[in-house]
Order: sequence, then structure tokens, then C-alpha cells
Amino acid sequence: MKVRIVSDTTSGLPQELGARLGIPILPQIVIFGGDSYRDDIEMDTATFLVRLKASRALPKTAAPPPAFYNPIYQKILSDGEAAIVLGPSAKLSGTVRSAELAAQDFPGADIRVIDTLTNAGNLATLVLLADEVAKAGEEADQVVAKIQEWMPRQRTYFLVDTLEYLQKGGRIGGAKALLGEMLQIKPILVLQDGQAEVYEQQRTQRRARQRLIEIVEEQCPHGPEAHLCVMHADALEAARSLVADLQSGLRLEQVPIYELPPAIVVHAGPGTLAVGFFSR
Repeated sequence: MKVRIVSDTTSGLPQELGARLGIPILPQIVIFGGDSYRDDIEMDTATFLVRLKASRALPKTAAPPPAFYNPIYQKILSDGEAAIVLGPSAKLSGTVRSAELAAQDFPGADIRVIDTLTNAGNLATLVLLADEVAKAGEEADQVVAKIQEWMPRQRTYFLVDTLEYLQKGGRIGGAKALLGEMLQIKPILVLQDGQAEVYEQQRTQRRARQRLIEIVEEQCPHGPEAHLCVMHADALEAARSLVADLQSGLRLEQVPIYELPPAIVVHAGPGTLAVGFFSR
């Protein structure tokens, strides 16, 4: 049975790429006060950043409701295909739960929902790799096995411009955020077991960036199997500079840059810079 991969905008994959590959990319919901927007056709990241910077209150985000999955599942079922839904960490988003609830309406369908324990660039990599395997003719069991083999290898490290957004969103304790700002400590954060943790701390942003490069060069394979990518929120030039430094140190020809989507920026904040890769 042919396998169709399904994802959502927390992967950072452009909609046009999803359309070209035949990968449905469902939207997250962004909520400013009483107004809600889909982040695929109603509010892009650039528009979101303008609203975020002007807003006194932190906006909220919500996973795609189960109803959004129903027409996708119906189409896949009608085409006689199996579906593998790759969702962001369930500790950070309700997306996996929504996809599972929607699947209950299709008891005869082969729908597999996977909590990848990651998001953004590494989720994008998993989606693209799974799509390659599926299009090579592998059955659903084999595609899932490959995904489960890749998942423990993923690493994401990131720098935030300020701890304010992590603190407001409840992703880091208020006292820790306040102390960090007072001491001007710049933490290097890691996505670990599906949630953000402090990996280590540096005294300046410049040193934190240099240390981030050192960490990646120490842990990242020197070859295309690393699937190295760089992510950013309103920091494209910084992302390009980071790519140049990493390419030089790791001797990699191509390193994709992904723009972080609103559902992630709302917690990390503008100026966030991240690196994702897969270890050996």
C-alpha cells in the first residue's frame, strides 16, 4: 500500500514545497485577543512578527483542530493509501493529540501518528526523509521503522535574544529568566526529550554563538548524513553567517535555512537562532 506523509507548519517546511511533494502541511492557529488566524494562508511569519512586536500581551497558539485532518484522511483513504502523520513534540504542542482524535473517525484506515519529540528543522528533515522512503515503495511498517531509527539521533540547539518570551509562555521559570536577564547570561538551549532545557550558559551573545558552533562541530557528523540545518526568527543575516561558519568547519556544501513559524516564535521570540542535525 502506498504511504502518504502528513505534517504541519511547526516543521517550517514551505507550503510550496509540500504541494510539490504531495505532503499535506496543516496550519497551526495563532490567536491575538479574540482574533484567530491560520498560519499558512491567513498570517505568515513576517506579518506575525509585526503584530507580536506591537502587542502588549503575548499571543496564544493552538494546534490544528481535528476537523482540519478529516478531509486529508478522507482523501488518503479514497486513494487507497496509508497515512503517517509526523507531529511536533507532544510536550510542546497538542498537534499529535488532534491528529490522533481525527484518526478515530476512520477506524478502517491505516493512519499512524508519530510524536517525533522534535520540531522545526529536524521535524522538516524527518518529513523529507520519510517521504523519500515512502516514494521508494516501502510499506508503512518499514517507513515507521526508519523514522524510529532516526528520531533518537536528532539534536537541536538554539540561542534566544531574550528569555522574556520563554518566561511568558511558561517554557522557563520566571525567577530563572529574571536572573538570566539581570546577569546578562546568554543560555544555549537544547531540545531534550521533547522539551527545551538549558544546555549551558555563556556571559555574552558573541561567546554563546561561538560556543554553539563548537558544540555542533564536536557532535555533528562531517557529511551529508548529518542533515544539518539552521533556523531563525527575524534573523536571516545571522542565520546566513552561521551557515557560512558551519560550512567552513564541517565541509558541507548545502545547509538549508528554515524560517521558524509563528507557533515557535511566540515562545522563543524574535532573534532566535537554532541549529538542527542528526548524530551518528
